[in-house]
Amino acid sequence: MTSIKCRNMTFSNIEAILFDKNGTLEDSEAYLRTLGQKGARMIDAQVPGIGEPLLMAFGIDGDRLDPAGLISVASRKETEIAAAAYIAETGRGWFESLKIARQALAEADQYVGKTPSPLFVGSLEVLKSLSIAGLKLGILSAATTEDVKQFVTTHQLGDYLQLKKGVDDGPSKPDPTLFLEACQALGVSPNATLMVGDSVGDMQMARDAKAAGCIGITWIGKANNVKGADVVINQLDEIQIIED
Repeated sequence: MTSIKCRNMTFSNIEAILFDKNGTLEDSEAYLRTLGQKGARMIDAQVPGIGEPLLMAFGIDGDRLDPAGLISVASRKETEIAAAAYIAETGRGWFESLKIARQALAEADQYVGKTPSPLFVGSLEVLKSLSIAGLKLGILSAATTEDVKQFVTTHQLGDYLQLKKGVDDGPSKPDPTLFLEACQALGVSPNATLMVGDSVGDMQMARDAKAAGCIGITWIGKANNVKGADVVINQLDEIQIIED
């Protein structure tokens, strides 16, 4: 077991650390903003007048992306349902609305998905050092499991991560079931596992699962985005190993 220090907080007897992907390890702001803009335009082409309200719902204001907004923190399924609800308000049937939303977001994804988003500076080094220290590491993301695996492959992180878990047909964040399933897959107890994420959902999920601790990261310095965190950091290299 290992002790982890972040600023003035020390977490003892830690066996594993779970990381969110978007906004935590991956600098996905440009990708998510473009995805939302393209998706909204494609839906607006079929349902005129809906583009601007959708952008607001997604958390996109011009070139600014709200890191606590829908497109930033929700699963793809939740994003599809939210977009479909806006479409249904125009009088279309629910299944038609859902089909329009799904197709538009899938096509938008194909349009913007060719260039991988970069890792945040220092992410690779932190994963390496934690892995060398003997900690079990995993990604627990609101993205699909396929997206998580692609991210790990693209950035060659497979040697450091024992778990690559996304949200597919099961529960979404902040359901603690996700965290508990991840711990079970790693063979560790939740009370020996830390969660590192950039959203309130990450913090609530880990707290409800009785995690060892919740580390909120906000690269842009907005602590409200990680309300409920035990400690808030601005760089991943603030996660430090204490030699016992």
